[in-house]
Amino acid sequence: MANRVESDSMGEIKIPNEFLYGASTQRAVENFKVSNRRFDRRFIQALGLVKWAAAVANTDLGKLDKKIGEAIAKKALEVATGTHDFHFVLDIYQTGSGTSTNMNANEVIANLCNPELGGIVGSKKPVHPNDHVNCGQSSNDVIPTTIHVGAALGFSQGLIPALTELKNSFEKKAKEFSQVIKIGRTHLQDATPITLGQEFSGYASQIEQSIKRSHQALDGLLELAIGGTAVGTGINTHPQFAKKVCENLNQQTKLKFSEAKNHFEAQSAKDACVFASGALKTVAISLMKIANDLRWLASGPRCGIHEIHLPELQPGSSIMPGKINPVIPESVMQIAAQVQGNDLAIQIGGQHGNFELNVMMPVIAGNLFESIKLLANGSSMLATKCVNGIEANTKRCKELMEASLALVTNLNPVIGYDKAAAVSKKAYKENKTIRQVLIEEKILSEKEIDKLLDPKIMLNPK
Repeated sequence: MANRVESDSMGEIKIPNEFLYGASTQRAVENFKVSNRRFDRRFIQALGLVKWAAAVANTDLGKLDKKIGEAIAKKALEVATGTHDFHFVLDIYQTGSGTSTNMNANEVIANLCNPELGGIVGSKKPVHPNDHVNCGQSSNDVIPTTIHVGAALGFSQGLIPALTELKNSFEKKAKEFSQVIKIGRTHLQDATPITLGQEFSGYASQIEQSIKRSHQALDGLLELAIGGTAVGTGINTHPQFAKKVCENLNQQTKLKFSEAKNHFEAQSAKDACVFASGALKTVAISLMKIANDLRWLASGPRCGIHEIHLPELQPGSSIMPGKINPVIPESVMQIAAQVQGNDLAIQIGGQHGNFELNVMMPVIAGNLFESIKLLANGSSMLATKCVNGIEANTKRCKELMEASLALVTNLNPVIGYDKAAAVSKKAYKENKTIRQVLIEEKILSEKEIDKLLDPKIMLNPK
């Protein structure tokens, strides 16, 4: 493989010609051979947008020559769209400020610009990665800004639409199943009747609350650290730079970013990311509960609950012919487990805002972006490949409900708790229904029994 030689403040270093990054990135390539886990596409998109917004702002403020500023802005947008992802090679387990990845962007953009402006790759002329692409910036404000921009895009364009799709699917099924009466369950034991529609309305409400929590997380991400440079003081940047960067980002994203009210908080702490991850963890726990319920409700088909039919998507066993498994709920449960693990890593990362800078930003970013993507994809998958195709097994619902001992609950106001408990225990011991015992014991007339054991009157307060 042919190499070229570039240099930085530490001296010369060989770089493979196929890559457009520079010396600083190459040192990081050699230092951080850890996991081959790279930053999410959404992160690189956001980083490109930040570099574009900064170049436009610096040009408008007279900090960059117009020709150079326009060239940087053009190439930064190409980075945002994914045209140059091949050159973003760094492991997320790197320097805690993300400086290596910031320099990766600076060097790639400079090396994209220079051949078009009469220079050559690696020359740093006429566009210098630090003096021009990084003008008015520091890794210490660029990386936290990029995390917020990318995560905000992930919430607004990915997760919230996917959750809305899932909520709509559950609401549709809640209406469809509104007349399907079944037995309720508490402590995994029979409880009083409920409709399958009421059960599914609970799932819809969980997802609605997940959407609200996601919006709360999104709001916290709209404050940006850009303009604080090294430690939050804004050294070496124009007083209007941050405001203009935010305006430019709003133009591109249609979101409402604003300069951080306090740059020292914005760079030393990652509390908004920790909060966002907490919201994602809550979404994950909701999905875990729902997915687990769905697979239990569909269990069987002969020897389980089987009150619902899930869509049959693929053979379930390599040895048992005809077996079909709840593959989508199981996939969602694994997603939920991963997101909860990611949250712990983010929580620990958030604790390491040492003095004026958090030094675990790459791992926070890596896990936060993964969680957003996993939950977005998982929610959409659950809606389209599972919930939309669920059917009620009305015959099974009726059979289980009529056999349940929990129907005795409606007798409490008439015959009292103790007598009702005795009826229930006798029915269980003798393998009879509540109705049979009431008739045998002549506790109530058949007309009263029919009325009191009608499940329809047990579905709402009286």
